[in-house]
Amino acid sequence: MNRQMSRLQKLRAEYRPGLPKILRNLHHVRFEKGGPTSSVADQEDIRKEFPQTFGRPILNGKEGEVRKCSALKVGVVFSGGQAAGGHNVISGLFDALKILNPESSLMGFLGGPSGIVENRTIEITQEVIAPYRNQGGFDLIGSGRTKIETEEQLAASLKTAQAHALDGLVVVGGDDSNTNAAILAEFFLKHGCKTAVIGVPKTIDGDLKNDYIPISFGFDTAAKTYSEMIGNIERDALSAKKYYHFIKLMGRSASHITLECALASHPNVALIGEEVAAKKMTLAEVTKELTDVIEKRAKKGKNYGVILVPEGLIEFIPEVKTLIAELNNLVAKGEDEHKLTGEAKSCFQSLPEEIQKQLLLDRDPHGNVQVSQIETEKMLISAVKKELALRGSKAKFSALSHFFGYEGRAGFPSNFDTRYCYALGHTAALLVEEKMTGYITCVGDLHRPIENWTIAGLPLTMLMNMEMRKGKKKPVIQKALVNLKGKAFEFFRQNRAGWALEDAYRYPGPIQYFGETDLVDIVPISMQLELS
Repeated sequence: MNRQMSRLQKLRAEYRPGLPKILRNLHHVRFEKGGPTSSVADQEDIRKEFPQTFGRPILNGKEGEVRKCSALKVGVVFSGGQAAGGHNVISGLFDALKILNPESSLMGFLGGPSGIVENRTIEITQEVIAPYRNQGGFDLIGSGRTKIETEEQLAASLKTAQAHALDGLVVVGGDDSNTNAAILAEFFLKHGCKTAVIGVPKTIDGDLKNDYIPISFGFDTAAKTYSEMIGNIERDALSAKKYYHFIKLMGRSASHITLECALASHPNVALIGEEVAAKKMTLAEVTKELTDVIEKRAKKGKNYGVILVPEGLIEFIPEVKTLIAELNNLVAKGEDEHKLTGEAKSCFQSLPEEIQKQLLLDRDPHGNVQVSQIETEKMLISAVKKELALRGSKAKFSALSHFFGYEGRAGFPSNFDTRYCYALGHTAALLVEEKMTGYITCVGDLHRPIENWTIAGLPLTMLMNMEMRKGKKKPVIQKALVNLKGKAFEFFRQNRAGWALEDAYRYPGPIQYFGETDLVDIVPISMQLELS
């Protein structure tokens, strides 16, 4: 790290995040086993894919008798995109290992999962980790999107784990990365390797959660970062009174970020992809809904506003979803768009030429359309302009487009993410010490004071189902979508009509790190609503 640290960097490096009561004396922590588990779907298929790890019990952290711990050798890897708080997972893991036994050691795999395959490592010591505590980014060890899935990659990973005599490997990642962790855990057990593979829930999209995992880390920081910028744009829109701002937000497969930002900033419109899908809204119907709001505001003399668009909206529109699925299958077979048929062909031909080109860009590592490169916000602006013209509307419509993405991934973690990640790191160390492979770390009751947070281990197979990837069905962790019956969405639904026509903008401002508790330690609004 650059030693020319800012004042805030230095103050954050000195910050002590604190721990839940259960984690304050690690030598007394035990995991109590629950009953056998299943997967969220496709039980028999998942059982066949993971015969060694399927059905394992949920582990709940409890206080128990004091015990001695052997020295442990553990590796850690960042997998996938950045999320604020990653360095605190490593800090928590390092500190916990040293508390359990001062002779324990931690190594980081460089550049993501490829670092495991290629055996590229760095030793993590107190001196190495010190300047990274409570800092953003993943730059201590870097990250990557390599999937460990071929026999050669799995064999190389096994060789690396055995060469270092690792007791544990902690994989910090999202749904695909934790699927990878489950595959590694199964492969290691099959070959008699002692290395316990533990996952940590990371993704700013917020789509890796369930009843036991309230939220993935990084979500809070990203949502607060975007909400500050949305609030700034709302204030600008209200000041200039001449532009509509269409803001696309991160969230390929779920609209959690958009919902959280809407709750924080009260925009005029926030499109929720899951609702669009549930209502089976066509692109024309989405356009009509937006245009209706713009015309109603124009009648009130308001030719300005702010509209939030989730990154993955286009995949929730039924006819576009059908088109993308068919395109993905054609690409998997080495064929092009000229082989499209029926509804998919009609939909493709109806889209603007720029959007057509973006749908045909290179695929992501899973063989899917790179949704982040599709300028959905610009497509909607174009569609609204056409609809207004067809209506002969007198509404003034000048629009600007924005995409908030990377800005939210690597900043200083909020106090919530800072403490959450530190606790996740401690929990991962305990699961390794207990030799509980194939688990993901859980820290619960996050809406309560930190003293009351709980810890658990959840079998990774419990989160899985079968999905189509590169033309084939594969086991993956199921993404958690916005719950349209949940308290957070219901609050949004009840208030959005007022937000649409009135300037009820809310200005969250920048993330606060020092000061009053109710200002600096606030948790995500959606989580407050859901768990209240």
